Amino acid sequence: MKQFLAFIKKEFHHIFRDVRTIMLIIGIPIAQILIIGFAVSTEVKNVKTAVYDPSNDISTQQIIQRLDASEYFDVVQLLQSPEDIDRLFKEGKIAFAVVFSEHFNENLYHNGGIAGQARNDKDGAAVQLIADASDPNQGLVATSYAANILGDYQQELLGRDRARPVPTMIIPQIQMLYNPEMQSSYNFVPGLMGLVFILICAMMTSIAIVREKETGTMEVLLASPMKPMYIVISKMVPYFIISWFTLILILLMSVFVLHVPIVGNLLWLNIFSLVYIIVALALGLLISTLVNTQVAALLASGMGLMMPFMILSGMIFPIASMPPVLQWVSCIIPARWYIAGVRKIMIEGASVQHIWTEMSVLIGMIVVILGISLKKFKTRLE
Repeated sequence: MKQFLAFIKKEFHHIFRDVRTIMLIIGIPIAQILIIGFAVSTEVKNVKTAVYDPSNDISTQQIIQRLDASEYFDVVQLLQSPEDIDRLFKEGKIAFAVVFSEHFNENLYHNGGIAGQARNDKDGAAVQLIADASDPNQGLVATSYAANILGDYQQELLGRDRARPVPTMIIPQIQMLYNPEMQSSYNFVPGLMGLVFILICAMMTSIAIVREKETGTMEVLLASPMKPMYIVISKMVPYFIISWFTLILILLMSVFVLHVPIVGNLLWLNIFSLVYIIVALALGLLISTLVNTQVAALLASGMGLMMPFMILSGMIFPIASMPPVLQWVSCIIPARWYIAGVRKIMIEGASVQHIWTEMSVLIGMIVVILGISLKKFKTRLE
């Protein structure tokens, strides 16, 4: 029995002497519970909304105030022209738009009562609800919320003093941009691309470098005439090429199997994806400088990266619906910027000028992560 207890004590000693591994084993589950508990929600909130209101009358103003006062919409733009809507969608500044018909209030009370309901729809109190359906769930839920707000306003008008004119029906006209058939694959293909590259690049690169350390062959490599930087880059290049090949396969399967169109420029989609692949490789290198065992590298790159990337990237759950703290945290998740950029190019057909923000953020991450990683790598192994 004493020998058995001694072996248990020895195993605990081996586990606890690696502080980083303990932090991963304990810290990752705690972080995941907190992130999942606060971020996982099917509700859609704070949807950035633009409004085009040529009528600018009391009825439209009341509806706009109701939209902005609700927790579901955040009116960020009052448009001067409906032509601005497509540009704002592609720039990612809005995810929903409301367009009122001209003379909305007059048409709302046109002839009053039942007689007013017999007019042509296009001459009535029409409201166009335009949603970005590249994320079908968000688009569908947002239009449903807006239609409910319009319906509540309609019921309030009907319940007023009967001495006043009876309003006609408000006619919501729903338009789903970029994904009129509401195919879920339009949303999941960009997200899947972000996750696959993290799996191949970050996980495999970190494990490959740590394996050299664990087996003791890294010292042999460092003793060669080649500089440490070139040794590290040589470990990353194969995964870069494999990831590029994987990118081509994913795009081919997306078009010919899942029938997801590539509306935008294919060249810029490749360039943008290669930038993200380099970010993932840099993350793998950074992880390899922080851990000493392959198990720790697997935990850090697998559980440590994949779960936050899935939850905080906007792949499944809308970022705008998350608490402000998690929205700020999501800004340091590379997949957030990559998925947003891929949706713009691939689904919305946006030009390169509409993804400069996402491209700039990813390039900045490359510089910062590679700089830290290479410095720590040489310090640890020289």
